[in-house]
Amino acid sequence: MALANFFDRAATAASQVLAGFGVAAFSDRLQTQVVGIAFDGAAARSPEGAALLDLTVRLLARLYPTLAIHAADDQARERAAELFGVARAINPAIDLQEDAGRATITVCVGQTVPEIAGTKTFAGSDGWIARFSSTGPVGCRTSANPFGAGAAACIAVANVFRAVFADQIPAGGLDGDIALDLRSYCSTAMSATGGEVGPVDLGETHLVGLGAIGNGAVWALARLQALCGTLHLVDHETVDLSNLQRYAMMVQSDVDTAKVEVAATLLAGTGLRVVPHRATWGAYLAARDDWRLERVAVALDTARDRVAVQGALPQWIVNAWTQEGDLGVSRHGFADGQACLACLYLPTGEVMDEDDRIADELGLPEAQPDVRRMLQTSEPVPIAFIERIATALGVPIDALRPFADQPLRSFYQNTMCGGVVFQLTNGTRPVGTTVPMAFQSALAGILLVADLVKHARGELNNTTTATRIDLLRPLGTYLNDPRARDATGRCICGDRDFQQAYRTKYRG
Repeated sequence: MALANFFDRAATAASQVLAGFGVAAFSDRLQTQVVGIAFDGAAARSPEGAALLDLTVRLLARLYPTLAIHAADDQARERAAELFGVARAINPAIDLQEDAGRATITVCVGQTVPEIAGTKTFAGSDGWIARFSSTGPVGCRTSANPFGAGAAACIAVANVFRAVFADQIPAGGLDGDIALDLRSYCSTAMSATGGEVGPVDLGETHLVGLGAIGNGAVWALARLQALCGTLHLVDHETVDLSNLQRYAMMVQSDVDTAKVEVAATLLAGTGLRVVPHRATWGAYLAARDDWRLERVAVALDTARDRVAVQGALPQWIVNAWTQEGDLGVSRHGFADGQACLACLYLPTGEVMDEDDRIADELGLPEAQPDVRRMLQTSEPVPIAFIERIATALGVPIDALRPFADQPLRSFYQNTMCGGVVFQLTNGTRPVGTTVPMAFQSALAGILLVADLVKHARGELNNTTTATRIDLLRPLGTYLNDPRARDATGRCICGDRDFQQAYRTKYRG
């Protein structure tokens, strides 16, 4: 049994949601858990059940060092072998067991109640509807719709996390009975009819950002065989080992591979024409002859990057996010009197420049001029500067020495964002950027694609709304809230020239 080799990053994410966090105690807690996944042949045969099981294992294997995958019958055992392979591809050192008798908490899928001890929770789906219960089986339907199943997996894994760390999540506790309808985002399900998705023509669609949310989107897209159209994938980065903490579709063999290439391979079996672009959004637009952008799905990390996407004036945008307190999705037109994407991300006060922020996190605020220069020139970080950082942070220089001669931004990402310093200080040195849990990012990506599909089917109205879900507490009753247009006059959607440019671009 062993924690994953990207555990530092997982610990960083957990530190941002658990009270009284300490790395050693967090590690010890994980290593005392046996998390079970139990299912029967009915779940194994169902496309929805197979999708739910796949994502549940993908999420659990990124954090817990011991999983017990319990198959109730022969048909389920064939599926269990596949799930064992998925878990090992994520964490080769994981301890996988077939008997869930020692499980401390188990996610049960299907109609069978396994005769095992410990806490049992039940996950299932009905097309667009995600179902969860803490009292009894909820089953899985037979559609090829992955949305309810994917959301149910994220809810189930969030409940496992809340159960394991109940004493450190003040507003936690297990969910009761849930029927979350992803057509309306109502916590009471609509009619269960019409579960199938396709066929759906996405036209020309862009998915911008293939990080954690983008991976959740790729998971859903890869299971939608009835889609057609052109999908442009835009991301300039490669997969880093630390990314595996929350990238639902990435495994060890994907490290150091371009994200767009991995995603394109995963989507090769769909009806989509997938076009990967290893570039930033700005570089992609600069090389593109046509700036008419029919649909853009935004899965980026920063407010600045989101505003830049809106500045290109796509015809329609769907945006997903994770942040402290919730995850969600929002929908945006332009020049329609509703809130555009930029309205949601306009700064409301002083924002620290990147060089000031990094200098501060490195413990050397006085070295801001040096930090700015190294960021601008991408020059290697000299060992003398690393010695200053080690002294300021109170960590051994030998732990930072392997990252010498990297550009400062890479050094910062590997040591600070990657969790090296966090581990060395037992979690007492906070990381400036928000690192979500895997189940949060995956659900945001699933919601992103759900709204993309609904828009292509003509099922979204013109009112801009945001949907917000907090997976660290029981599901709320009211998940949607209208988003008002920026009233200060600062946003581009209130500028007549931008409005006219948008209308001219998409006229006729």
